[in-house]
Amino acid sequence: MSPECESYWGNDDAFVDFYVGGKEHAVLHLLYSRFWHKVLNDLGFLKSKEPFKRYFAPGLIMGEDGQKMSKSLGNVVNPDDVVEQYGADSLRLYEMFMGPLDQDKPWSMKGVEGVSRFLAKVWRLAMIENQESQWEVSGKIQNGDNEDLAKLVHQTIKKVQEAIETLRFNTAISSMMECANGFTAAGEIPRDLFLVFLRLLNPFAPHLTEEINALLGEDVLLSEQSWPELDESLLVESEIQIVVQVNGKLRAKLQVPAEISKGDLEAKALADAHVATHTEGKTVRKVIVIPGKLVNIVAN
Repeated sequence: MSPECESYWGNDDAFVDFYVGGKEHAVLHLLYSRFWHKVLNDLGFLKSKEPFKRYFAPGLIMGEDGQKMSKSLGNVVNPDDVVEQYGADSLRLYEMFMGPLDQDKPWSMKGVEGVSRFLAKVWRLAMIENQESQWEVSGKIQNGDNEDLAKLVHQTIKKVQEAIETLRFNTAISSMMECANGFTAAGEIPRDLFLVFLRLLNPFAPHLTEEINALLGEDVLLSEQSWPELDESLLVESEIQIVVQVNGKLRAKLQVPAEISKGDLEAKALADAHVATHTEGKTVRKVIVIPGKLVNIVAN
């Protein structure tokens, strides 16, 4: 490697920012890459001290029987068969949805079917089948605003972004499933918000999202667009849910203003009909208020 090439790709700290290597070969990855890199550094051939700043070993995908996939056990899953039956996006999405990236996880065809249904739901949010059995853009996608859906989408942006940065892809997908459920429950979906959702889903399911994006008449590929910008003001909740307990047992859930005072929260909790049923004829000895979370009433 020429000094010019090394100077372009690396620096004094490390040559690669992030390296993903197989769990079963972690020792060999470190031996061959890190050991020899340090030897070359000691000899003066490389300026960087480490081959990579961070090493990550993902867990194994086991067979449906919970054992390591092996031809002799007959539990090997052919990805081509999964792609043929469910599509590449379903395979890709399921592998990320199986669980924490660093843990071993058993394969499940029911899990593949589940994420395939989620992708079908996303498709049906934007498309509808007409009388000629042809797909066309659904009338549910409209220009306009919806404050509740805007909050949901920006909450999803935050969750997905944080999950990607920490390699928790399964939780990113879960948050997008919740967002899709919110869209499904809505009468109309603002076009701009749905396009933001497609940009979030695109790294996980590129084929489906790009096709929907094109059918909606968008000219620029989702993969060529910037990541959605988060509007922090939409993350502020005007109302929150408070749990009310009587002697440690759940008795009510209250929707209250986020900025409610402790005194007002205590009064509202004591006045609740469900709570009153369990305090009637008793003396309230103590009321413990934890702002933003719960009210616990001690009565006997």
